[in-house]
Amino acid sequence: MKPAESFVQRMAAAARGSFAALALAANVLFFCVLMVPFALAKLLLPFRPVRHVTDRALNRIAMSWIGVNNGWIALAGNQGWQIGGVEGLRRDDWYLVAANHQSWVDILVLQKVFSGRVPMLKFFLKRQLIYVPIIGLAWWALDFPFMQRRGGMSSARDLERARLACEKFRLVPTSVINFLEGTRFTRAKHDVQRSPYRHLLKPRSGGLATALATLGSHCHRLLDVTIVYPHGAPKFWHLLSGRVDDVIVRVAQREIPAELTRGDYASDPQFRNRMQEWVNMMWAEKDEMIERLTPRKATSPATT
Repeated sequence: MKPAESFVQRMAAAARGSFAALALAANVLFFCVLMVPFALAKLLLPFRPVRHVTDRALNRIAMSWIGVNNGWIALAGNQGWQIGGVEGLRRDDWYLVAANHQSWVDILVLQKVFSGRVPMLKFFLKRQLIYVPIIGLAWWALDFPFMQRRGGMSSARDLERARLACEKFRLVPTSVINFLEGTRFTRAKHDVQRSPYRHLLKPRSGGLATALATLGSHCHRLLDVTIVYPHGAPKFWHLLSGRVDDVIVRVAQREIPAELTRGDYASDPQFRNRMQEWVNMMWAEKDEMIERLTPRKATSPATT
């Protein structure tokens, strides 16, 4: 995302953004309509053999949707991304993915980075997003876990929803991604939390622990993803208009300690502490990496 642009550059960016917005809208509408028959079959015939067919079909449709998105992202001019650590990944394996979160752009960045390298990414989403027209239905059909994230009893229900969603992921190779901070980074949130990290909010380990408990026999590696925007986190319009040309993504493939796949996060404080310590260690290393990759004169990720 360039810090300054001429009038001509802004006009060209506006034209690219309009084209990309139309392409995105058409893409969402077309592929969501394709999903409807399989979503209805999944709803009306919730049997394992039927799910096996519908889930694979829905995933293929979603991967095609991602492929088209990757096309307009490139055509709009979002080039020059620096990506490292994706060697040796497989589409027929299961992965847990943890990433920092700064912008809605993160989601399309991650989909572009991992497209064709790992199975379909499934995100932990805020429950309110299930009501988004058209795309909310697609997220439901694809078994994306919806979370309340309000604390208290809601946290317990969130973990149960995550467990049920991850049970479904055992049927088909899947990549389960969790933004451990639970929300997008802003400086205001950072200050309210009194986060010990320079570029990150405090991580939460409950969703990751639940996914590990359910998929531990399938998942042996965690993909620890660090996303850096050297000139500040972009808005979605910046991606549409082709001005996200300075993204750095680093993927660390971490072996998951065997003891973290066996434990009760809800009722065992010692297990919960071990899980949180492991996550905190990753976050400290991630914070150091972001510090190294961020120009000293650049501001921290945008606070909007």
